[in-house]
Amino acid sequence: MTRLSRRIFVLSGLVAAGVAVTPRQGAHAAVPYPFKLGVASGDPAPDSVVLWTRLAPSPLNADGQGGMANADVTVEWQVSATDRFTSLVASGSVVARYADAHSVHAIAGGLAADSDYYYRFRAQGQISPVGRTRTAPAPGSFGRDLVMAFASCAHYEAGYYTAYRRMAEDNPGLILHLGDYIYEGGVNTSAVRQHVGAEIVSLADYRRRYALYKSDPDLQAAHAAAPWLVVPDDHEVENNYANMVRNDSSPTLTAAQWTARRTAAYRAYYENMPLRPASAANGNSIPLYRRVRWGQLATFHMLDTRQFRDDQACGDGWKVCADADLASRSLTGATQEAWLLDGLAQRYGTWDILGQQVFFARQFDAAGAASMDAWDGYRASRSRIQTGWQQRGVRNPLVLTGDVHKSWANDLKADYANPSSATIGTELVCTSITSAGNGTGSTTIPNAATNPHLRFHSDRRGYVRTTISRSQVRADFRALNTVTEHGAAASTVGSFVILDGQPGLQAG
Repeated sequence: MTRLSRRIFVLSGLVAAGVAVTPRQGAHAAVPYPFKLGVASGDPAPDSVVLWTRLAPSPLNADGQGGMANADVTVEWQVSATDRFTSLVASGSVVARYADAHSVHAIAGGLAADSDYYYRFRAQGQISPVGRTRTAPAPGSFGRDLVMAFASCAHYEAGYYTAYRRMAEDNPGLILHLGDYIYEGGVNTSAVRQHVGAEIVSLADYRRRYALYKSDPDLQAAHAAAPWLVVPDDHEVENNYANMVRNDSSPTLTAAQWTARRTAAYRAYYENMPLRPASAANGNSIPLYRRVRWGQLATFHMLDTRQFRDDQACGDGWKVCADADLASRSLTGATQEAWLLDGLAQRYGTWDILGQQVFFARQFDAAGAASMDAWDGYRASRSRIQTGWQQRGVRNPLVLTGDVHKSWANDLKADYANPSSATIGTELVCTSITSAGNGTGSTTIPNAATNPHLRFHSDRRGYVRTTISRSQVRADFRALNTVTEHGAAASTVGSFVILDGQPGLQAG
């Protein structure tokens, strides 16, 4: 893999500081620098990748337009095999529209499979920071081993994004973000650092909140390091919402206002993520579940567990709840469930990887209570998917999870009530980037006696780094001792190996 050059990190830092980085520093001093939110790429295919940026010389303006005038702007993009751009392998232009907050989703095509590239943008006489991206292997080929990192839950007020920086320094070939990229709450004046404004509701609010988060230089470095696959969880809209059902009545909204809020949230999510146009929001919905093939090595099934779910059973929270077993209840909705099982049946890759949001394995406490927001609140839905992959002969099902702000590694069982039943899959759960603060450092597994299939737990912030090869997936749980101070080192607090054809965790 091509090493991530120091130049990318330096450029990201300069941009975050408001320094215009151009071929001739100061040549366009009268033009405000428009690339203060950095660059990103995503959804790689064997011959193309989506390139993202958003023009915003004043990112935190209250109108959500980032300081741009009410006019569309032509943005040029370039792709090169080196970060010096002495020759180009692809280039083009796209119109950044005022109506879309001057966000750009450019499809760079005609690229070679399983290859590293560098990209940048030009607009208004200014040049963006440089990003690195990568294409997927060709169908039927394995390509190189893949270093893939995944993360979730980056509450801006809870701490600094050092974990994103450490992730970038690992030089991954792919990054998955499994939800809670932003948080919707209003300012907390006692927090480590503060949101701007009250709880977000309008399109302008959501755009400004994304601009705040994306102004962070560590997040920009992670986006510049590798292509991302993204799916949201709840905080990109509102905490613990389920389809069209709100978790609570704060802030007070009419039914029409709640619909408008969801519409604004989905639109802003697409505007600010490196997604292909097929994932653009459509009013009060957004088509986000999708499949990304990584040659014959892996297939990523990216799920949406918020938009189509039934309401949480028994009033949400941790409950002993008979309704959680109802066959009619679904976390994915029937259409997405059928889509997932159909894709699993194809067995395109050695590893079938489900990128999703909430805790998948059973976790009961001693009284039999479980989280109604997780798959434990939708047990028949989970059973249909697990039984489905067994029936379809899926060799290596691997579930990746965010949401819970702690690291976990779990064996998935054919019958969770019988510890001696077959292990039929594996779950890796990433902790948060910042949410819940520093953590305690505890590695004691909660409810271990009730759930012997739960194999690892750590209460620190960080991410998971995986190395995916034809014979195994290695998972390293990376953790920071503090996020309330910037610049902490990352260390590996647990490692496991999943062997091809042998579901479950082996000591790493």
